Amino acid sequence: MLVAFQWSAAIKIVSGPYLQNLTDTSCDILWRTDLPSTAWVELAPDDGSHFYQQERPATYATDLGRAVVGTMHKVSLKGLKPGTSYRYRIYSEEVLRQQPYHVDYGGIAASEVYRAEPLMFTTLSPDKEAIDFFVINDIHGRNEVLTNMLSGVKKGATDFVFYNGDMVNYMDSVESIFSGFIDTSVKRFASEIPFMMSRGNHETRGAAAKDYMRYFPTPTGKPYYSFRSGPCFFIVLDGGEDKPDSSIEYSRTSFFDDYRREEAQWLEETLASKECREAPFRIVMMHVPFTGGGWHGPLHAKSLFQPLLNKAGIDLMLCGHMHAYSYHEKGEEGSDFPVLVNSHNGYLRVKADTGSISLFVMNPKGKTIREFRYDRSAR
Repeated sequence: MLVAFQWSAAIKIVSGPYLQNLTDTSCDILWRTDLPSTAWVELAPDDGSHFYQQERPATYATDLGRAVVGTMHKVSLKGLKPGTSYRYRIYSEEVLRQQPYHVDYGGIAASEVYRAEPLMFTTLSPDKEAIDFFVINDIHGRNEVLTNMLSGVKKGATDFVFYNGDMVNYMDSVESIFSGFIDTSVKRFASEIPFMMSRGNHETRGAAAKDYMRYFPTPTGKPYYSFRSGPCFFIVLDGGEDKPDSSIEYSRTSFFDDYRREEAQWLEETLASKECREAPFRIVMMHVPFTGGGWHGPLHAKSLFQPLLNKAGIDLMLCGHMHAYSYHEKGEEGSDFPVLVNSHNGYLRVKADTGSISLFVMNPKGKTIREFRYDRSAR
C-alpha cells in the first residue's frame, strides 16, 4: 500500500501508483489524485544508497510539450536498462488556476521515501532464464475472490500478473474501474509488480470504455500488443465483442469486424518478426476463445487469427470468458496448439525456462488441481 506524504491536505493521492506498459527499456507509472495537478516521477538506481543521498532526475507527465494537468496521471520512463531494478517516487502538485503566463499552485502530495522504503520495479529482459507469472480472468469486480487469488504473488518471485479480460462488469466510470480491481491490485502488488491486460468483451462496454488506453497503455497504443519476457514471446489478442455488430445491445456503436481485420494485419506482421521467431516459446493470450459458444465474435476472430497462429509455431493459448475450465489438445477445434480456457473461480500459475513451460491450474486457495508441461524438445 502507498505511504504518502502531503505538504498540504488540499490534495491527496487516491489510487495507485500502478505499473503498466513495462518493457525491457521503459515503464509507465499511473496514479490518481483527488484534485487537478501536475505529476512527475523521481527515479533512482537500486544501488543501496538512500533516496535522499542526491537529487534524483525527474520525469514529468507531458503532452505536446506541456505538463499535463488532471486527476489521472501517467509518467512514461524511457531509456531504461533491461533486467534492471529501479526505485521511484511519485509527486503531484495541485494546480489552482492557469493563466497564459502564470500558474497558481497549491499543495504537493508524494510517496514517502524518508521513513518508508521507496517503491521499486524491475524491467523485463529477454535474457532472463526463467519467469513466473499468474493469469486471472473474469473477476467482474469480485474483489474478495481476486484478493484470495493474489495471495501467492510475491515481490522478487513473481514477474507479472496477467489479467485475461472481464475484470469488471462494465467500464461505466473511472471509479468503477479502480474499485473493480485496480485498487485491490495496488494493495497487493501493482506498485512494484506490473499487471498486463487483455481486453475482455465487458471492458468494451460503458461510458469509460472509450478511454481504455488511458488506464492500460501498451507498446502499440492498442489493446492488442506483444512483449518478450525471459524465454517467452507473448502475443496479446483482442477478440472484441462476442455478438454481431448489428446486435441491438450495442445501439449502433460496435464496429468490431473491421477492428478485427485491422488486428489480423498487425498479427501477421508480429508473427513474422525476428523477436517472435527467435523466442524459445510463443504464448497467445486472448479473453474470448475461438470455441466461444459458437457466437459471431469468436468465430470471426477464429477465421482471421487461427490460420496465422497455426503457421507460427505457437506453444500455448490461454483464454477465459466461458466461466468454466476446459482444455483442448493440439489439433482440436482446428488449432495447431493446445488451448486452455481458465474458469472465473480459479487462476493459473505459469513457470517457463528455456527448456519447458509448466502450467498449474489453481483453485482460489492456491491448491494445484491440474498440471501441464510443454517441452521445447517435444515440438
